[in-house]
Parts: sequence; structure tokens; C-alpha cells
Amino acid sequence: MARKASKGGAALTHIDAAGEARMVDVSAKAATERTAIAEGRVVMAKETLDLIISGNARKGDVLGTARIAGIMAAKRTSELIPLCHPLALSKVTLDITPDKKLPGCIVRATVKVTGPTGVEMEALTAVSVACLTIYDMIKAVERGVRIEGIHLVEKIGGKSGHYRAER
Repeated sequence: MARKASKGGAALTHIDAAGEARMVDVSAKAATERTAIAEGRVVMAKETLDLIISGNARKGDVLGTARIAGIMAAKRTSELIPLCHPLALSKVTLDITPDKKLPGCIVRATVKVTGPTGVEMEALTAVSVACLTIYDMIKAVERGVRIEGIHLVEKIGGKSGHYRAER
């Protein structure tokens, strides 16, 4: 018997009738333009953020390295998440904004594809890996850095339509 999601009663798409994990068959779905935006935060001490902003971190350009790592991760999501489809992404942008009020960095990924399935996992993977890369680049200075709030901000396209997270 297919398992149901707790909210809205929709069946879980990656579970078959016998309760086994499966990759969803998207072969009959039309290729449409789809976009996903995800966001997360890396919270740190003000002094650590100042080091990042000044460009004086010992390992080099923290934000540039994290940006490239996030883009690479989006492209390899299907290798990391077992039931994700390999996708020919048409766009991946990763914006990292230092925020002195946090203090820390806000990481936001936008991923686009024209295909039969969405790119939410690619956007979330991009943000996750970019946040982890920031941690890796500054852990020698501050081990107590926190990665927080990784979530889907918006999804556009596909059969389920438009989704925007509540603030």
C-alpha cells in the first residue's frame, strides 16, 4: 500500500505500492521550464565575518570558493541524492551576501531547467554545499559556526504549480 504524506493526503512519490523506494518515472511528463530558489545562513562571530569580507582568510577567497562549490554541487545532485534524476541544468546562480546584523552570510541558489522534473533538490544541494564550504574555509578561526535555515524559498513551474515559502 502506498504511504501517504501527513499533510494534504498526497502520496509520497518515491515510494511504490509495496512501500519500496523507487525513482519516479517522468518519461510521460512534458518538458517545461522550472525554477527553484533555496536559501540558508551561515552564522558566525563578527570578527570571523570581518575576516571573510576583508579577504584575509588563510584558505583564500571564502565566498568565491563557496560559490563555485555550490554550483558544482547543483550539477552533481543526482550523484549525491539516490533517487534524483540527472538533469541538464540551464542555469545555476549562487549569491552569498555577508550580513553584519546576523552576523554571517546568507546563501541563496537559483536553479533552472527545461525538463520533466523540478530542480528543488539541486537548489537545496547548492545551498547546503556552499554553506559547508564556508564552514570548511573558516573552521580554523571559529569552530562554533552554525549552518541554519536551509529551505526552499520558491518553486516555479511543473504540474504542482507555483510555491512560495511563508515568511
